[in-house]
Amino acid sequence: MASSSDVNLHTLSLSLGRRLAKRAGPGHLPKLAIVLGSGFQSLSERIDRRWAIPYSELPGLHRSRVPGHAGEWICGELEGLPLWVLSGRCHYYEGHDLDAVTFPIRVLAAAGTTTLVLTNAAGGIRKGFQPGDFMRLTDHINGMGANPLRGPWPSGDPPFQDLTQTYDPGLGRLLDRAARASRVRCHRGVYMGVSGPSYETPAEIRAFRTLGADAVGMSTVPEAIVARSLGLRVAAISCITNCAASVSGRPLSHAEVLAQGRSVAQRAQRLLVRFLKSV
Repeated sequence: MASSSDVNLHTLSLSLGRRLAKRAGPGHLPKLAIVLGSGFQSLSERIDRRWAIPYSELPGLHRSRVPGHAGEWICGELEGLPLWVLSGRCHYYEGHDLDAVTFPIRVLAAAGTTTLVLTNAAGGIRKGFQPGDFMRLTDHINGMGANPLRGPWPSGDPPFQDLTQTYDPGLGRLLDRAARASRVRCHRGVYMGVSGPSYETPAEIRAFRTLGADAVGMSTVPEAIVARSLGLRVAAISCITNCAASVSGRPLSHAEVLAQGRSVAQRAQRLLVRFLKSV
């Protein structure tokens, strides 16, 4: 049986989603949403904003304390396409539980979203990946040690969610075409989601590579799992902002991640704009 806090969170996501949908209005209600992670924040500059609300003013949402995450819920248009833009996310490693991390996804579903695009910064594991490359996720490995669907559940029933095709193949093909048309190097690969906040050891990277991971990061996996449980189509894109531990031989830092994200901002915009317009 669900606890009162779980039921309240479920009720809050429904009420907030309906409130945001009503504010957007029937003629401008987005069916498409994108979460902007590190390396992708510049896309918000291309959005024709109808309105934007800081996360701090939306009950249940938390603004990240990590540089590179603006913390705004944007209702706008991209060249006439209605779009929800979540500029930034909170993270498991900040001390939030996975209910808080994935709460915005539940709100999006309640607001009528049917397609979700997730973005992140990641460390390249596969040999040949270079900082500045992109990777579209074909699958993931949940190395966070927790699952966002873990009970208790408001419905009372465990959500045994099929994750065979977590990342929608049709959206993946559209992303491949957008990358070719934009002349942006975009690989396909498996993302390893870890809890953080420490970067991985060289031994962990060797283990992840053996398991089949091509890139590693500290987000996205919980959001994708919850989105699929709610029936959303999901696509996800990583910006390879650094080579993982021992691959480059250099120490890792968040400053490097942010700097690389700024350097590829124009390419990221080209890729995302072309892709979103094709969805």
